[in-house]
Amino acid sequence: MLPLTMAFQVLELLLDDGLSPYAQWFDGLAPDIAAKVATAKYRMQQGNLSSVEWFRGIGEYKINYGAGWRIYLAKDGIEIIMLLGGGSKNGQQRDIDQAVELWKEYKRAKANLLKKTQSVVAKGTRKG
Repeated sequence: MLPLTMAFQVLELLLDDGLSPYAQWFDGLAPDIAAKVATAKYRMQQGNLSSVEWFRGIGEYKINYGAGWRIYLAKDGIEIIMLLGGGSKNGQQRDIDQAVELWKEYKRAKANLLKKTQSVVAKGTRKG
């Protein structure tokens, strides 16, 4: 029997330099806002995506508090959610555009890595 809700592994997207755009944003939040964002992240981990609107390949988790806070995310497969960043309603379009670009770059890098891995495996299995 399948579970009624699906839990997700919620991860932060890391750039080539090891930095996380989500962490950089989160670390600058006031304590009350950070608590709301942490609660939203916990809800996502528990499978609750009811506050997420999906568009342009990403999701926008809306937090109805203060300036209208948002978390930008994307699904990588069935069980993984990648956190791309966040912001308030005031900078929404800029934040969306940045999240979309980050997600596109992540998918390109992942596809390139997969190709390289497949090439190495194929070379290793050839008899010669």
